[in-house]
Amino acid sequence: MSAVSSNINSASVSGLSLTGSTVTTAPTGTTMTQSDFLQLLTTQLQDQDPTQPMDNSQMAAELAQFATLSTDQNIYSTLQTMNSNMSSGLQSSQVLGASNLVGKQVLVPSSTLDYSGSAVSGGVNVTSPGDVVLTIQDSNGNTVNTIDLGDQSAGLAQFSWNGTDSSGNAVANGTYTISANNGGSTAALSTYVSGAVTGVGYGGSTTGTYLQVAGIGGVPLSQVAQIN
Repeated sequence: MSAVSSNINSASVSGLSLTGSTVTTAPTGTTMTQSDFLQLLTTQLQDQDPTQPMDNSQMAAELAQFATLSTDQNIYSTLQTMNSNMSSGLQSSQVLGASNLVGKQVLVPSSTLDYSGSAVSGGVNVTSPGDVVLTIQDSNGNTVNTIDLGDQSAGLAQFSWNGTDSSGNAVANGTYTISANNGGSTAALSTYVSGAVTGVGYGGSTTGTYLQVAGIGGVPLSQVAQIN
C-alpha cells in the first residue's frame, strides 16, 4: 500500500496512525484486527491520488496475507481449545481412577499421627542400613515413647504403635509427633503414616489429583508410598 495521496501525509483509523504505508503508532495492549485493517484500507482508497491509484495486485496480495494470518490465528485458537479439553478429560480420568482407592489404607508422608484408641501403623524411609529408632512426642514436645525398629536395610521400614508410653501405660487420644533417625545420627529420616482414604479430588495444575486421608488430610496422589 505504497501509493498514498501526496496531499494527505497521514490517516488515522481506530487509533492506528498511518504515514505513507506504515503503521507508526498503536494504543498499548491493542491488536490490529481485520476490521481495523479494512477501515485503514478504506481510508487509503478514499485519500489516494487519482493520478497514482493504488496497485490492485498489491492490494490483493496484502488482503491474502491478512486472510492467511487470520486463518492461522483461528487454527491456533482451535488447538488451544482442544488441548484444554484433552487436559480436562485427563484430569477427570485420573480422579475417577483414584476413586477406587476410597476405603483402602495408604501409606503417605506425615510427621504426625492421630491416635484414637486403635494401633497406628506407618513407615520410615531408611536411607542407609543401620539401627532405626522412632520417637513419639505429645503436643507439648514431651517424649511419650521410643520404638527401636532394629537394624534395617535401605528402604521402607514398617512400624506399629499401640498407643502406650514407655512404661506400657495407655496414652490419651490425640495427635502425636513422630520422628526417626538412623544409627544415632541426628539427621531425621522421612516418616509415613497409614490411613484410610475417605475421598478423592483435584487440586489444580500444581497439586493435581489428591486423596483425602483420615487423620492426615489432603495428600497428592503422587506422594502415596504404598497401598494396602
